[in-house]
Amino acid sequence: MSSTTTTSHLFSPVRLGGLELPNRIMISPMCQYSAVDGSATDWHMAHLGALAISGAGILFVEATAVEAEGRITPGCLGLYSDANENALARVLKELRLTSDIPVAIQLAHAGRKGSSAVPWEGGLLIPANAPGGWLPIAPSAIPQRPEEPPPREMNAADLKRVVDAFRHAARRAVRLGFEAIELHLAHGYLLHEFLSPLANQRRDDYGGPLDNRMRYPLEVFAAVMHEVAGRIPVGARLSATDWLEGGWDLEQSVALCKRLEALGCAFLDVSSGGVSWQQKIAIGPAYQAPFAESIKREVKIPVISVGLITEPKLAEDIIASGKADIVALARGMLNNPRWPWRAAVELGGVVKAPPQYWRCLPSGTPRIFGDAPVGQR
Repeated sequence: MSSTTTTSHLFSPVRLGGLELPNRIMISPMCQYSAVDGSATDWHMAHLGALAISGAGILFVEATAVEAEGRITPGCLGLYSDANENALARVLKELRLTSDIPVAIQLAHAGRKGSSAVPWEGGLLIPANAPGGWLPIAPSAIPQRPEEPPPREMNAADLKRVVDAFRHAARRAVRLGFEAIELHLAHGYLLHEFLSPLANQRRDDYGGPLDNRMRYPLEVFAAVMHEVAGRIPVGARLSATDWLEGGWDLEQSVALCKRLEALGCAFLDVSSGGVSWQQKIAIGPAYQAPFAESIKREVKIPVISVGLITEPKLAEDIIASGKADIVALARGMLNNPRWPWRAAVELGGVVKAPPQYWRCLPSGTPRIFGDAPVGQR
């Protein structure tokens, strides 16, 4: 398929470190809560297979726990065992038969939000002594919700073990052939908990002043960077604000992003919220884009904006105006796995599609598959 020239900013190429993407549409990591003991199942094959032929620039696999107790729910994906690695290898092998989309993985630890029921079973904390439950760990013994029992405060052995778990998971990710890694520093999970004074009230070198609260997430990031050794780009997702007075905020986020950039971070994926049930979020179309824009002014690496970006023109405007370098879609892609096709039609872009689909477009539709031949007998 030839690459037809496009004037669309959304459909222009972009680089994440040494990885070139054909367009600026990212499929966000989206938890499916459908793994067995951390291992991917046939559901992941079907789910990721549909997204792999969407025409997006890059596909991120859901938040993947670096240890069993780092899962959000008993159904969450993991990359902490040979069984987990082998199951993901099977999924990736099948994806590669139908698509050459770059596939990345988000490595995560749920912290105090672990041991939760899957959303369709209520999503509440599973007691440690109940089937499927465990005692979550956190920077401080502060419960996620006041009616819940507190997590266990991490000790020195826990801190070392989790750093090693991220490093080992990164090694597995590289071995599997993932083309990028994103570390999850957002949404109230463990590394965000260290950053936020609402969740971190430690009195050692990992709590208190901003430099101390950033210390552990930066140690984890540095360990992963050392393990990856430049073979693939490593980025980070962060919550730019806790949406609460006295919590993590944009100013602190800028300081963190500069430190990450200095460590070799290849991209920054800017979201918000998640650390407190009391958060007051001003939701609207592209409501998080101003955070991405503020951070983009302070760093030289690509910045990704996510959050209620549902219309192609809105996505185009975010890129064209310089608010972000890439837009990420999550629920919008679940609702319409061919969203990039729709955007290409509206914006004059070109997308990749399997040849089996080249003749699917209604008569008169712009040639979004480039010069793909559609002959038939």
